[in-house]
Amino acid sequence: MAVTLMATATSRLRMGTSVAIAFPRSPMIVAYLARDLQELSGGRFSLGLGTQVKGHIERRFSTPWTAPGPRLREYVLALRAIWDCWDRGTPLNFLGEQYSFTLMTPWASPGPSRHGAIPIHLAAVNTYNIQLAAELADGLRVHSFCTPAYIRDVIRPNVRTGAERAGRSLEGFSILGGGFIATGPDEASVQAAREKARRRIAFYASTRTYLPVLEHHGWGDLNPRLRALIAEGRWDDLASLVTDEVLETFCTTATYATIAQEVQRRLGGLVDSINLPYPEDVEADRDDLMAALAELKKLPGS
Repeated sequence: MAVTLMATATSRLRMGTSVAIAFPRSPMIVAYLARDLQELSGGRFSLGLGTQVKGHIERRFSTPWTAPGPRLREYVLALRAIWDCWDRGTPLNFLGEQYSFTLMTPWASPGPSRHGAIPIHLAAVNTYNIQLAAELADGLRVHSFCTPAYIRDVIRPNVRTGAERAGRSLEGFSILGGGFIATGPDEASVQAAREKARRRIAFYASTRTYLPVLEHHGWGDLNPRLRALIAEGRWDDLASLVTDEVLETFCTTATYATIAQEVQRRLGGLVDSINLPYPEDVEADRDDLMAALAELKKLPGS
């Protein structure tokens, strides 16, 4: 719904899902929705997909869990087969272990797109899905729970490995995102944003799926300590275990006046775009925010 509103209210803005959770949705449903958004936006839409973690898939979405990497691979291939059927009239005959699509009647096909292929971006933290994004997708959406060192040492080398395995060039491939950003018009608002980031870091650090990021920095013991607090129902105490050192490693911090310089210092050459949080009241400091955005847009890759 948010992308629909953006598509109808703008004419130049690029937009995408960041991210749509794949497994509770059939690839066929996503194929139709993505095509609708591509047409509605005039070709400005990209489809961002993510797997979520086992607990949420099974217990929040009531969907069976299988090996997420291979399943996501099949999901992307299924989407491409469906779109190829619509765009080129190729008979739909996708047979996989998780998904099979063999029926597309003429009235069910929207026909060729007026705006070309829909870019697919995959969310990835661990090695398999990072390489998968480089093999099959048009971009990789970096989880907020990430650091510049993890992007440099783990993500980018695995992107190169995936591309080499597929025999494809990385020209046009995008790495989007780059950790938490705490910013605002003044130091007080920046500190408030830092504490909000600290709470989110604590939550993600308690999830086993994201343990490799912690281990890369030697903080693997943080995960079981956080999980112990959750087992006791002490959710409000999680952030107390996230030290300033951990916070500053995961979070880019600066006021609007200098956020562009700090983003460049920490993430320059590592990502192609960032996820900048908007304030709750955009109009309150609109001029400072617009000036910061203008500086961020000047950065290479923006």
